[in-house]
Amino acid sequence: MELKKDSLWLSAAIVAVGIVILGLCIKGGIDDFANKDRKVTVKGLAEKEVAADKVTWPVLSKELGNNLPELYDKIGATQRTIQRFLIAGGIKQSEISVGAPQVVDLNADQYNSTNKGYRYNITTVITVTSRNVKLVRSLIARQGELLREGIAIVDGGYENPVKYEYVSFKAMKPKMMEEAIQNAEKTATQFASNSHSKLNKIVSADQGQFSIEDRDSSTPWIKKVRVVTTITYSLKD
Repeated sequence: MELKKDSLWLSAAIVAVGIVILGLCIKGGIDDFANKDRKVTVKGLAEKEVAADKVTWPVLSKELGNNLPELYDKIGATQRTIQRFLIAGGIKQSEISVGAPQVVDLNADQYNSTNKGYRYNITTVITVTSRNVKLVRSLIARQGELLREGIAIVDGGYENPVKYEYVSFKAMKPKMMEEAIQNAEKTATQFASNSHSKLNKIVSADQGQFSIEDRDSSTPWIKKVRVVTTITYSLKD
């Protein structure tokens, strides 16, 4: 009789423990279900201004006339003078490239009925590509000196603008990405605090969107590097 009684107590205890464990599992499941949609998505921003470390400068000149052999000789003399100016100013020969002349025959233009007094309009382009941006900028400021040699440098316009680039970008990407993530975490932490919650783990994150733009139209040799990352965190009580 006593053995049967003890067996009943043991069975009851096992059932009770099972009910407690089941209750805890149900509570955990309910808590997970209640919290599974508690998320916050924030953006992290990092910005930095840097000086351009590469410049491409197209040096354009024009020759007008009617006699192609004479124009050919003038073009050769003009190109040699421009190259002497560049090399004397510190530009390396390897940084200079000479393009083929662009010849416009005005007599072949059926839409041009104006008598210009000359037939041919020839444009030559000597391109300087250098990592010494400060040196090139100083020569751009001095290009008026070529007027003494009878050479007028013309504006390249939209087709041949002076182009400034920042090519050392890869070296700074990890640091800027880290800064963007830290800023995102600060924003998310503040949101969690305001909502009486705590920040939990990262649910999703992108690789970050990087961009390099001119700081403004007046200083294209100063670049603004920008990265924006989007991160989703889960929240907990």
